[in-house]
Amino acid sequence: MFTASRIHEILVTNLPNCVAKVVNPGDDGQHFAAEVTSSEFDGKRLVQQHQLVYGALGDHMREDIHALELKTYTTDKWPHN
Repeated sequence: MFTASRIHEILVTNLPNCVAKVVNPGDDGQHFAAEVTSSEFDGKRLVQQHQLVYGALGDHMREDIHALELKTYTTDKWPHN
């Protein structure tokens, strides 16, 4: 079963200066929600930020993660400071 902590680990490893909060609300190992910020997002549009997250997760988006509710923020907009 895939876990929220595994997604967190992948994101912080693959996105520069990444801070992520990832949960598995249904506790089913397939549906996740994530809030993510990275210095890589600065100056990028929302769709580009999401593409960076999907790129960081790679094949896991096809094989392990059925659904990902995603909220991304530039570093100056991160609400969890």
